[in-house]
Amino acid sequence: MPTVQPFRALRYDPAVAGPLDELVAPPYDVISDAARRDYLARSPYNVVHLTLPDAEDDAGRALADWRAAGALVETPEGYWWVAQDYVGPDGVARTREGFAAAVPATPYEEGEVLPHERTHAGPKEGRLRLLRATHTQLEPIFLLYDGDPVLERPSGPPAMDVEEGGVRTRVWPVEGGPLTIDTPLLIADGHHRYETAVAYRAENPAATHTFAILVSSSAPGLEIFPTHRLVQELGEVPGEPVAEPGAGVTLYRDHGFTRVRSDDDFGPRVVESLAPAGVSYTAYADEAIATVDRGDAAAAFLLEPVTVEQVARFAHAGEVMPQKSTFFFPKLTSGLLFFPL
Repeated sequence: MPTVQPFRALRYDPAVAGPLDELVAPPYDVISDAARRDYLARSPYNVVHLTLPDAEDDAGRALADWRAAGALVETPEGYWWVAQDYVGPDGVARTREGFAAAVPATPYEEGEVLPHERTHAGPKEGRLRLLRATHTQLEPIFLLYDGDPVLERPSGPPAMDVEEGGVRTRVWPVEGGPLTIDTPLLIADGHHRYETAVAYRAENPAATHTFAILVSSSAPGLEIFPTHRLVQELGEVPGEPVAEPGAGVTLYRDHGFTRVRSDDDFGPRVVESLAPAGVSYTAYADEAIATVDRGDAAAAFLLEPVTVEQVARFAHAGEVMPQKSTFFFPKLTSGLLFFPL
């Protein structure tokens, strides 16, 4: 049972750094080269100067300079309540809420934090070099915990309120002591960053924790959206013609729908078992269908959303899901809080 803790964060002082909407950005791994240039140009204090620097040492120097100039200031110890207002790929408006806390950076085999995705060495090596240079966790991990929310949003206006990429994020400070979560924490997003934190702790035993946004699995507004598959080559697929997408996996090609026949109840694995070639992904079913109709793909597999229960089942079994099985939307906004080690 993991115990999470309040922490002293770093946050921007807008009086020195400027408006918050010029300082924040999406997580590093979803920023294109063109978007990176745009964020860098927005402000000399934009978080992308730290998360995607030209060189890791540049980020270390910038962070030290920002603290010395008062652009980043330390906060009192506490938690932070985070609410994100968004419209999902299904067109429905929701609010997802959770809280920022310090969480143990422990190996998976200890059972406090569990993964559901496979990671790659390259991104972890780059993040570890950045962590060594800055001695600061620059972006939170997104974790799920089972059960009812263990904290509540405080009353009053938020301490931070910013819109980025069509998502409004509001943040409130929350007082409190250590909290024990009754079940393991499941990584929704940030597997590479979490494993990097564990590796950094192995080098620096005092760096026992990293930081994350924790969201209850029963919280309103938590949704996992499907990632549909576009394929360039595909053989014969057993199934029955249907009028429209429905339960299970639906194949679209030649202007018709086919419900794929399979004994497997996990859609991404069903598609993987058919060994399609030239796979790409989209969160939007209408976009997938239009791509096939234009002739830019041979077929599309339309999937149902993966459930939190399925994520937990894979995690507790020590198994990993096929690539892009889960689409947790929206991404967490970077630049609101930093966690010095």
